[in-house]
Amino acid sequence: MLKDFADLLVYQWLGITPGSTLGEALNFFVYDSIKIFIMLAAIIFAVSILRSYFPAERTKKILSHKRELYGNIVAALLGIVTPFCSCSAVPVFIGFIESGVPLGITFSFLISSPMVNEVALVMIWGLLGWKIAAIYIASGVTIAIIAGFFIGKFKLEHLVEEYVYQMKVGDMEIAEMSFSNRVQYAREYTMEILKKVWLYVVIAIGIGGFIHGYAPEEFLTQYAGKDNIWAVPMAVLIGVPLYSNAAGIIPIVTALIQKGMSIGTALAFMMAVTALSFPEMIILRNVLKPKLIAIFVAILAISIIFTGYLFNIII
Repeated sequence: MLKDFADLLVYQWLGITPGSTLGEALNFFVYDSIKIFIMLAAIIFAVSILRSYFPAERTKKILSHKRELYGNIVAALLGIVTPFCSCSAVPVFIGFIESGVPLGITFSFLISSPMVNEVALVMIWGLLGWKIAAIYIASGVTIAIIAGFFIGKFKLEHLVEEYVYQMKVGDMEIAEMSFSNRVQYAREYTMEILKKVWLYVVIAIGIGGFIHGYAPEEFLTQYAGKDNIWAVPMAVLIGVPLYSNAAGIIPIVTALIQKGMSIGTALAFMMAVTALSFPEMIILRNVLKPKLIAIFVAILAISIIFTGYLFNIII
């Protein structure tokens, strides 16, 4: 139905010639804009209700006494449904360390939370299908578990700034919410997220539409296809200096895939932008010494590159 409306609007009401580059670009923009905003509202609302059961204080208590590996797994899974972004990295990190959460387990949470979230999930599902969405979740969680596990094994607590261990944040009392309050929270949170990301979504879809209509397929196939062995690491290197949330990067990634970029390369680029961005490293520098940041970046980059190659082989 949405596709029919997009075709009607672009090709009949606007009179754009079907199959033209302008028509393809506008049709992509109209169809994906409507579909993404509908799915965003529905999924964010549903996940927000689930998220209301996992405030930061409760998450700290859940993770405080977990053993390695098992704790990494729990932390990575909790990262999917708990509110976290790079802007809140410092207070969350301090709270976790102060409450006794092991460093490696903390990193599993820090990696999973910005990399795998409901906005990214719904957009990948809507644009690329449930199989790619499942691969995205599995890869993001796996990277978070592995990277956090090895950081924990290296015993790098001495590379955390000393003042972090001297902070005493304390435990806040967690008030239980009624279901009606959770629904109200979900409604308000959904509107808050939509207000924050709508412009990024529109701009990103516009860029994606331009790529879909005008980018030459031969160029991307040659330089970013499966046959180019350097495509994945180059995508990661390009993604690191950038900063965007999932809403801003996924429509662009989708258009690149449709134009010939291999899925593994595109996912590696997206993961680098959302989980390994340079601005986030600047924020984390407040609590981590440079050597630990370098180790964190290296482990995560290698994991993302490996994942990109793996997907290019199996898909």
